[in-house]
Amino acid sequence: MHTSALRALEFDRIVDGVRAYALTPMGDERLEQLRPSTDLKEVAGLLSATTQAALYIARHGAFALRAHADLTTILAALAVEGRALEAQRLLALATFLDSVEDTRSAIRRVAAEFPRVDRAGANAASFTDEIAKTRATIDPSGDVVDNASPALRSIRDRLRRQKTRLRGTLESYLRSKDTSKYLQDQVVTERNGRYVLVVKAEHRSGIPGIVHGASTSGASLYLEPLGTVEINNDIVALEEAESEEVRRILLELTETFRARPDDLERTVEAATALDVLQARARFSDSIDGIEPRLSTDGAFELQNARHPLLKKAVPVTIKIIPPATVLLITGPNTGGKTVALKTAGLLAMMAQSGLRIPAAHGSRLPVFKTVFADIGDEQSIEASLSTFSAHITNLVSMDRDLEVPSLVLLDEVGSGTDPIEGGALGVAVVDHFRQRGATLMATSHYDALKSYASTTEGVQSAAFGFTPSTFAPTYELLYGSPGRSLALEIAARLGLSPSVIAAARNNLTQREAQLAEHLARIDHDIRSLEHDRRQVARERERMDAAEDRMREREEALREREETARKKLGEQLEGQAREARKQIEGVIAKLKQKTQALAEEATRRSVNTGASGTARSEARDEVDAVIGRILAPDEHAPAAPPVPSGPVTIGARVATGMLGLEGVVTAIHDNTAEVDVRGKRMRANVKDLRVIGVAPAPSASRVNVHVALQPRDGNLTELNVIGCTVDEALTRAERFLDESLLNDQLTLRFVHGHGTGQLRKAITRFLQQHPLVANVAPAPANQGGGGVTVAELKD
Repeated sequence: MHTSALRALEFDRIVDGVRAYALTPMGDERLEQLRPSTDLKEVAGLLSATTQAALYIARHGAFALRAHADLTTILAALAVEGRALEAQRLLALATFLDSVEDTRSAIRRVAAEFPRVDRAGANAASFTDEIAKTRATIDPSGDVVDNASPALRSIRDRLRRQKTRLRGTLESYLRSKDTSKYLQDQVVTERNGRYVLVVKAEHRSGIPGIVHGASTSGASLYLEPLGTVEINNDIVALEEAESEEVRRILLELTETFRARPDDLERTVEAATALDVLQARARFSDSIDGIEPRLSTDGAFELQNARHPLLKKAVPVTIKIIPPATVLLITGPNTGGKTVALKTAGLLAMMAQSGLRIPAAHGSRLPVFKTVFADIGDEQSIEASLSTFSAHITNLVSMDRDLEVPSLVLLDEVGSGTDPIEGGALGVAVVDHFRQRGATLMATSHYDALKSYASTTEGVQSAAFGFTPSTFAPTYELLYGSPGRSLALEIAARLGLSPSVIAAARNNLTQREAQLAEHLARIDHDIRSLEHDRRQVARERERMDAAEDRMREREEALREREETARKKLGEQLEGQAREARKQIEGVIAKLKQKTQALAEEATRRSVNTGASGTARSEARDEVDAVIGRILAPDEHAPAAPPVPSGPVTIGARVATGMLGLEGVVTAIHDNTAEVDVRGKRMRANVKDLRVIGVAPAPSASRVNVHVALQPRDGNLTELNVIGCTVDEALTRAERFLDESLLNDQLTLRFVHGHGTGQLRKAITRFLQQHPLVANVAPAPANQGGGGVTVAELKD
């Protein structure tokens, strides 16, 4: 990337913005060198890593990296053999390494979700032991603690005792009437590392001792009494020993870090990579950036792009979609052409630097090998360059260094000279770069370039809009419009004299006036089309929104219907359970009556009318229970009949009253019996709506028929000798049902010996029957292998 392009697009200000989010001095130094990459794979990786880091920070908070501002100096000092780091610097190093460990641990827990973030710090080493030892030796204020070594504790204990002794001796001078009168101040102070008294100069000989200096005025002397000289000497010696021991301890701590240079280097590099990554992510979030798609077909598309350095940037959509490779932007002055040019170039460079861009989703960019920008007035008096010469110098440099895919940005191409020659030169320059395969954006007011854009394949034009009534810019880019410069209109809006404006209009040639009128008509037509397009888009949005609301209402209605169905089904299930309980009660009563009839039968013959009456009563009670549970509610409001064809047996219908679906099983006059999920209900035919034919019987539906008829003969034995296998199994199944009603728990099945087929079939049938608990041959004295005994479950 050319440094002139980086400078013209103010990329350095973007770099400064990213550096503001650095957490370590190494990260700040690395970010200072931030430059766009030209490798597609590398750019894709950088953008993906930035997006993952932004997502990580949003979910788990900022990285825990912490580093002292002098960390690079500390690391440089650590590289000097034999040099001990100061206590504060060792503490700063330990804090930094501990923050790296914390950050790595947090990332490692979610490494599967953020693999690129995890990879950035994967090589960091652990310094847990060194950190713990440092913090155990140095307190938070930066002082080496007494327990750092036995020698240090001994020295400091002795030093404290000597200082206490010295203080007591000196205070005796302050309290004594014989000596206190010679003192200037009743204080003990320090001079040249020794504790002294402040004595009046005229009483120099009043207290024997050594003078270590005088005050500025000469009225006071700093005197060390002879009685404290020896103690002071001990204190000085102990302080020197303390300093030496502290230095030894600090050197020992320093060597623990110095002994792992490779681990330290890898950890610093990992921390730098993590810092750079989080800075890119946080800056991207600060500008509401998105990750653009990287195009491989040369498509350049920025949706609602905003210039990241402008506080109130107006979004603009910039598109150069193949086969077009050139975009010519025209329109009024102060309309936003240069800002659009800078936005396009700056966002392309940001993306190639791994930064997300302030644009809408759907934006896509190529990865350019070279980016050039000729923007603004670069005249130089020192270099004897006019504005036009500076532009030409830039164009020469671009043509020499261009390497596709390339982005070329030209502001007011061909300007700075005669308009006719400048227009012709501008057309030639743009076409030259187009033929060389560059993606080019240019701004211009020249009619020659507007005509070129309208007649050349691969070149599209766009103009910034304005408000027709006031000619104020709207900063909206209208594609397909040749654009109008509106120099006279804007001059009038800015307050130029009307007479000057009128004179300027009179100076226009007839051809120029016709061209301006023609451009105005085209611009008006394009605006009308754009207005219609927006209205259609808004109408489509309203229709889509209405359709969404309708779909939501339908879904809500379906959910309410389903809830009602479930609730009704639960109610029916509850009623069915109650019905089963009542039917079980009926069966229990029937069993009691049957048992009574059986006992009566052993004494005398039973009147068939009595047994028939019992069966009839039981059947009536069962029918009454079913009728009460499943019959429709007479008080429910009837739904209006919906004519849908005649209701016939076997038709699948929906009830207008309850909304239930079922199959018609019988019709009596105007009343139909409907099977609803295995339950029978009655409904008026006019309340039913045919919705289809009945489905094939489901394998899961089981119809159970219980025949309540008294059995003649032995109630515990069934003789199937002479029957076929099918006949024997049919009789055995009925015999089991009857025995259940009679509460017989032990049954005999007489099948004889024969070929053994009946025995095998009966045994297999009984073993598989859910009511049978045990199956075995009868004892030898009760029939042996010719009889099978079955015990029913209680």
